[in-house]
Amino acid sequence: MSESDPKTLVSTDWLERHLKDPDLRILDGSLYLPDAQRDARAEYDNAHIPGARFFDIDDISDNRSDMPHMAPSPEKFISRLRAMGVGDGHQVVVYDGAGLFSAARVWWLFRLMGKTDVAVLDGGMPKWQAENRPTEDLAPMIRDRHMTVQRQAPLVRDVTQVAAASKLGDHEIIDARSPGRFRGDEPEPRKGLRAGHIPGSRNVHYRSLLNDDGTMKDAEALRGIFTRAGVDLDKPAITTCGSGVTAAVLSLALEHLGHRDHALYDGSWAEWGMYGDLKVATGDA
Repeated sequence: MSESDPKTLVSTDWLERHLKDPDLRILDGSLYLPDAQRDARAEYDNAHIPGARFFDIDDISDNRSDMPHMAPSPEKFISRLRAMGVGDGHQVVVYDGAGLFSAARVWWLFRLMGKTDVAVLDGGMPKWQAENRPTEDLAPMIRDRHMTVQRQAPLVRDVTQVAAASKLGDHEIIDARSPGRFRGDEPEPRKGLRAGHIPGSRNVHYRSLLNDDGTMKDAEALRGIFTRAGVDLDKPAITTCGSGVTAAVLSLALEHLGHRDHALYDGSWAEWGMYGDLKVATGDA
């Protein structure tokens, strides 16, 4: 990525130049699947980008839901972010320890709450550290900042809306999971879920959008990947995955491309795969 856009993606160069900006807030949004055997909070405590706060995706979620890390209420989002010293007028940059994985989910949550001055650090902590940029293990100084949000309902879809879109074919439903999980060849990591995908959906594995260093591919390459997967970029899109995390990588890529008409299916396969009355497709189509 040659140019930084503080509403989608910023480079490590851009972030280091802006580290001392008074209205910059950096968030570590790391989240790992159990098989990664990594402790996101412990890694943050050991080393983080100077001034970064830890954004706990599992905590800043709707804990009343049976689904994993569903979007929180606006009230909870405001409460947690104010406690972290993040509020109105701040430029937010989110990174994670995988490169570009869960940080996109945090970006999407901010967008859902009507906050647009938020970007993901391209390449994340691995690229930052590989370039020998500064880190620290100090807790940041927190000053309370007022925050107002306005939830953007068009950016999220529930199971009823996705079922309608699947039946009508009026949206492109794009699945970020691996090809094996999409086809139904690989078992689901969560117990009790059926294998396969939402009928009519297209498969764009989130990793296919990334370079070897964890940065996002350029716009031309992204457009080609979506098109080859059968995605009509002139249609509105719904992104989905296993639990609503890597779907946000697709949403970030679409936004970076200039495709503004996209929403995320928050329940994703953790919800769809659980209900026997919802149809499941297998194979490549």
